[in-house]
Order: sequence, then C-alpha cells, then structure tokens
Amino acid sequence: MSTFGGLNTAYSGLLAARQGMDVVGQNIANAGTEGYTRQRVTTSSVDAVTRAGLFSSGVGAGQGVSVTGIARLGSASLDAQVRATAAIAGFSAVRANAFTAVEAATNEPGTSGLSATLSKFWAGWQDLSNATGDAAPAGVVLSQANAVATQIASNYQAVATEWSSQRSSVDSMVSEVNAAATQVAGLNSQIRMTVAAGGSANELLDKRSALTTTIAALTGGVVSEQADGTVNVFVGGNALVSGDQAQALVAVGARTLTGTGTGTGAAGTVSIAWARAAGTPLVPATVDGGELAGALSLLGPATIDQKTGAGTGSTLADVAATYNSFATSLAASVNGVFNPTSTPGGDFFKVSTTGAAALGVSVLLATPTDLSHALTAAGTAATAAAVAVGSTTVTSAGTIADAVSQLGAGKATAIDPTTKLPFTSPSTDWSNAVTRLAVTTKSELQGASLASVASTAAVKAQLSNASVDLDEENVSLLMFQHAYQGAARVMTAVDEMLDVLINKTGLVGR
Repeated sequence: MSTFGGLNTAYSGLLAARQGMDVVGQNIANAGTEGYTRQRVTTSSVDAVTRAGLFSSGVGAGQGVSVTGIARLGSASLDAQVRATAAIAGFSAVRANAFTAVEAATNEPGTSGLSATLSKFWAGWQDLSNATGDAAPAGVVLSQANAVATQIASNYQAVATEWSSQRSSVDSMVSEVNAAATQVAGLNSQIRMTVAAGGSANELLDKRSALTTTIAALTGGVVSEQADGTVNVFVGGNALVSGDQAQALVAVGARTLTGTGTGTGAAGTVSIAWARAAGTPLVPATVDGGELAGALSLLGPATIDQKTGAGTGSTLADVAATYNSFATSLAASVNGVFNPTSTPGGDFFKVSTTGAAALGVSVLLATPTDLSHALTAAGTAATAAAVAVGSTTVTSAGTIADAVSQLGAGKATAIDPTTKLPFTSPSTDWSNAVTRLAVTTKSELQGASLASVASTAAVKAQLSNASVDLDEENVSLLMFQHAYQGAARVMTAVDEMLDVLINKTGLVGR
C-alpha cells in the first residue's frame, strides 16, 4: 500500500464512523416514536490489492472499510405473531364489550331490574285478592303491569341500540381497512423503487408494518413478503393488497335489528363483499378474524332454542329473541290465569304476534274499575263453566287475583293449553334469561382477557427486539466517536509522514 493509500484507508474509517453516528442519532431521536424500529449501520472490510511483478509490494493490509447498508432490526416472525394475536384480541374484545353493554342495561341484580319490578307486580295481585273492589290495589297492579311492559321494551331497545352501534362500527371499520390497504399499496410502490435504486426504505417499512398490523387487527389479514420488498395482504384467502394494487371492501345488509338485508346479505343480517365497478354484482368476501369479524358475528340472525323459544346467546338477535320469548310467555301465563275460560276480550296483556318486545307489551285495561269488572266477569265465567260440567267449584274475583300472584312463586294451578302443564313462573323464566346472558358475557370476557394477555405478550416481545435502548445507543455512540478519533489520528500521522517526505527529504546538512 502506498503512503497516499493510507490516507484513503483512514478516510474510509472516518466516513464509516460518521455514518454510524448518524444512525445512532436517528435511533435516539426516534426513541419515543411509536412503531419505529431501531437501525444499525452494516460495514465490511475492503480487500487488500495484490500486485505482482517487479514492484510488487508483497502481502499488505486491506484498503479500509465500506458501508454496505443500514439494517432494520425487526423480526418477521415476531411481527407475524403480533398481527395474529391482534386479530384474535380484536375479535374477542368486540364481542365482550357488546355483551357487557347489553348485560348492564338489564340492571340485574338490583332494585332497578325487571326482577324487582316483577316482584312488585306479583305482590300487587296478592293485595288485590284481598280487596278486589278497591280502586287503590287495582291501581297499583295496573301501574306495576305498565312498569313491567315498559322495562321489557327498554331492555329490548338496549339490544337494538347496541345492534345499530355495531352496524355503524362495521361501516367505519370497512372504511378504515380500505384506507389502510390503499396506503399499503402506495408504500409498496415507494419501497420497491427505493430498494431498486439502492436506497434505504427503513422508515417506509415501519409505516407499512403499522398499517398491516391495523388491517390484521380489523380483518385477521395475513401478510406475505415478496422478493422485491413489497408485501401482499390476504383477507379470507383473497388478496386485499397485491403489489401496488389494492381492492376495496363494502358492507351490505340490514341497517336495523328488525330490518331486511340488501345486496348479498340475507334478511336481518350483515355481510362483507368485494367492491366492484358500478353495475357489477357484488362478490361475497370472507372475514375470518379481527374486530370486523367480531362485529359481524354479533349481527348474525337469531339461533332459536326449540325447547324454550329463546335465543341461544351467540348474537345480539339471540338476546332480542329471548326478550320476545319472555314477553310472550309472561302474557300467556298471566292471561291464562286471569282469563281461565279464554273469553274473547278478557285478557290482561296484549302482545304482538310479530315480536312481543319489539312492538311492545301493553295492558288492555285502562282503569282500576276496568280491572275490577274484568276480575268479576272472569270469576263468573269460570263458575259457569264449572257448573256446566257438573262441578260445584265457585271462582271469585279474589281467587283469580290470588292465582295470578302465585305465578311469581311458580305455584300456578291453571293449565297451559299448549303444554298441558301448569303455567311456569315468569319470574323463573326471566331469571333463566338473565343467567344465560350472564354466562355468555362472562365467557366472552374471559376469552377477551386471555386474548389480550397473548396480544400484550407478543407486542412486548416485538418491542424488546425492535425498540430503541438508550443505554445501548450511548455505548454505540462512544464506540463510533472513538473510531472517528482513531481514524483522524491515523490520517494526521500519515499527513505528517508525507510532510517530512515532501518538504524535508534532502535538507539534512544544509
């Protein structure tokens, strides 16, 4: 190596050390930036030049150092784990939050819940049985009956409101997915051009990673990295993003709990489709994970238990069906005892046949006098029916009122014409409905908690690998600083040698 070659070797060391300090500075500056992945300068030694011939220099040292790139210290496997756990956590969290809101609206257990209102309703009938001709106890019964009807409707409306909220969330999430997909496609194009030109796309990769995590959390999307630096994103096995091209999703279906479906959605359901050009039929899309899938699972149709007529609990429509079933059974049991001979117009409650809670449960009797007259008429009709079959049983207004009050304790003597068994207690039916809802909510909360723990652990593992450690960066800064100083001293020494050779050789003895 020539003396002048030594200057170039020292100069390469200066450049490498300065580049290292620049990268350390970038890391320190972004220590608090969310989604930033730490970077490291990568270097390699320059091979020695071998010369043969008369003026061969023999074995020599290398020619210095070259900066080969700036590495992004991320982990593809940890990133994939974060996306996968985020999808599971998103799905569970949406369902848990929805059922928690519906459960809270029941106010059970508590003095404001339907159970307490039903207890007052049955107690009112017991008081009325002792004074059927008095307006005060009859007025209390009517007041409590209206309170029961109002509370059933209120609970049902809470479910309908939550359904509408989730429906709006679906639209918002679809828009967010489409926006993120468009940005990923744009970043793919920039990254591909930057990498092809030999530049560093690390910051662009950080932005794209954050966007793909968002898509995964919303849809359960899977990311596939390509050789040219781009990524493809698949949702339900179909490409949402392919290179610099992005597809769009659209939500179709009902807008309300009792609404009908449009597009590819069946009646009362909501689904996702691939958006196409105007006039082109929509193609159904599968979303198999994430918050969007969680919301869609809540908006599915009711799955009715054939034995109880109530929903099985997996969707919001199931909860609504449970309220409808309870309202129907409440009216049937009270009417069956209040109007034992099924006299036309002699019922206590009126229920819509197309959805009890949806369209309201109402009391047919307007005043205490109406109630007293109805009880007397029912007793007279029951006594006449008994006489017609040769019985001596006499049914009074007080007896009927007492029999209605016994429904609350499950001691009804009237026979349900459908089951041929005594009417069940509406209070027991409601308790069972609340229990089913509580079990579903508890299960969803436990699932969400476990999914959240897994997601948090994945994020921590990712951060421990990719986030900036200021202590480590300070050590690196000192290392590059000393390397820079060392290269500068080498350059100074070579410069002094050249100065002696050029300016002082041949001057000895003058």
